[in-house]
Amino acid sequence: MSDKIPPQEAENLWAPYVPDDKMPWDLRRVVHLHRRAGFAATWSEIQRDLKDRPKPSIDRLLGGKARGPSVPPDFERVAALLADAAVSAGDPARLKAWWVYRMLFGPDPLGERLTLMWHNHFATSNAKVDDLAAMRRQNDLFRALGRNPFDELLTAVVRDPALLLWLDAPANRKEHPNENLGRELMELFTIGIGHYSEDDVKNAARALTGWTVEDGEFRDVPARHDGGDKAILGRKGTWKGEDLLKILLENPATAQRLAVRLGEQFFGEGVLDKTALDSLAELLRRNNLRVGRAVETILRSRAFFAEKNLATRVTSPAEYVIGAVRALEMLEPPPSTVALADWITLLGQDLFYPPNVFGWPGGRRWINTRSVVGRANCVAALVGGSSAGRPEPLNAMGNAVRYQRGGDLEDVIRFYSELLVGTAPSAAFRERLHKALGTKTALDSETARRVVVLILASPEAQLG
Repeated sequence: MSDKIPPQEAENLWAPYVPDDKMPWDLRRVVHLHRRAGFAATWSEIQRDLKDRPKPSIDRLLGGKARGPSVPPDFERVAALLADAAVSAGDPARLKAWWVYRMLFGPDPLGERLTLMWHNHFATSNAKVDDLAAMRRQNDLFRALGRNPFDELLTAVVRDPALLLWLDAPANRKEHPNENLGRELMELFTIGIGHYSEDDVKNAARALTGWTVEDGEFRDVPARHDGGDKAILGRKGTWKGEDLLKILLENPATAQRLAVRLGEQFFGEGVLDKTALDSLAELLRRNNLRVGRAVETILRSRAFFAEKNLATRVTSPAEYVIGAVRALEMLEPPPSTVALADWITLLGQDLFYPPNVFGWPGGRRWINTRSVVGRANCVAALVGGSSAGRPEPLNAMGNAVRYQRGGDLEDVIRFYSELLVGTAPSAAFRERLHKALGTKTALDSETARRVVVLILASPEAQLG
């Protein structure tokens, strides 16, 4: 049976989700919501949302209020201090830790997920930029404009010093046009492969001549601009950079490219077929490419909560690591955010250092023999405490007892399966756990921690 949604159902995909017998508002869908649109949820947050039903739960995520009392009262001040210190010290590890702190403690997990998405879309690496202040500003730009109409985000990002340096804009002059910025603007940021020619790339580069970076700031230098006639996507004129952006934003293929990007973010691989993506692209076009509006439509939709979209997307390293810490409430005291950033890097996602202009490939490519072992080692370190900068091991038994789920070993297994995977353990899942635990295992703190590690290292826990 195909995992794709039949075309005849596409017209109803983006209709609001209303729970019914076929698609109930249950534990699986609450956990799914937080793992797909945030960084997992604590048990109390899951129970709150089960009780409150879909609309208030989704409202909180969209409004940046899903975490409630767990957000430190001085969060923004501390976050700013961490970023300032990282930039002043010229320490990339500390800048990564700053972002991890935001993902772990910030009030807006959806906003941080979108920041991560745009970091991958406009993939820029400090390996070449070599300017932590510029990388921080770009990251904040994604956060500030990530839900805005795409024209606002694109216009800001294409003038962003980090991106301009990354794509060699200072070398792009009328005497010797450099095609890097123009090519990636078309291929990756807007219309995508197949919608432009090599001549379009050459003329796009000419339109962008004069855009450069001086003293760490964007500059448009008229003397370096090629003011001659240019033909771009069939339109002729003495185009400048602003004109090029307008031409690309008006092209229907840009909405299609955004629909694919949002589909990758919120849906499992192969869940949306071409008809569904076309429908989402049309919604974007009708709403002037308003990303926030599209995200809201997705999170409230039948498609998002459909059975075929549950547990079908491999979590990225950042989602996996931050999600584990959040769900297990390892917040007082928290692990070292530097250590968490290091684990995310070891698992293949080096924040501020994407591998190339295409970003991280994602999807099932996050999982291979090496990464499976790495994820198991990571969760063992988190639960153990000392290898993650935490002074003590996770009190896994205490957490289960606190939520009245620690009566016996079966109770503990069920609790952590529901918390970390979103479902009660199947008979086969229980059998695997018991085989790994051993037949004469007594229920104590160490056993409870082993249960947590085994569940987080299981294939089921890799899917969000």
